[in-house]
Amino acid sequence: QLVKINKWDGSAVKHALDDAVKTCLLGDRPYLKEQFGLVNTRLVLCALAVGVAIMAHAWDFTHPFPESRTVLLFSVLAYFALMGVLTLHTTFREKGTFVVASQKYNKSYRTWEASSEMKKYDDMYVLQLIVRDERGHCEASSIASCANYIDSQGIVLDNLVALEVNRIFNWLLHEK
Repeated sequence: QLVKINKWDGSAVKHALDDAVKTCLLGDRPYLKEQFGLVNTRLVLCALAVGVAIMAHAWDFTHPFPESRTVLLFSVLAYFALMGVLTLHTTFREKGTFVVASQKYNKSYRTWEASSEMKKYDDMYVLQLIVRDERGHCEASSIASCANYIDSQGIVLDNLVALEVNRIFNWLLHEK
């Protein structure tokens, strides 16, 4: 299916290219199974923060302010701490990772991660693939203009994205 985007919207371009990479990585390789641990961690942290906020609101509703001061203080501190952990998680662990997949290899597993970066007002799309197993990890990246993967009409050229993803994937497979 053709994906048409506004080629002047950097965020839309990045997300469309990320989707094309994910489709290529998982669609062409049925032995890769997508893992949702990073997204689930973020979801749990957000759910806990919302739960704390709801608890504070409900407690304050049933026990008006002077009486609910301690619970509100605890809730504000807990919410602040959860948002701090969430920020650390997204900044240092996720780092732009948009797909994680595992591969059964002999009697162990390999984990493949794809992440990307595209700075604001810049046309350079940085794609990074990392493979991890019990012996360590290996990574490779590609830096190219997003114009290499999108035509003048704003249509994402999946075949060109797939060529680049396959090139990096095969190189990492050979290195491992």
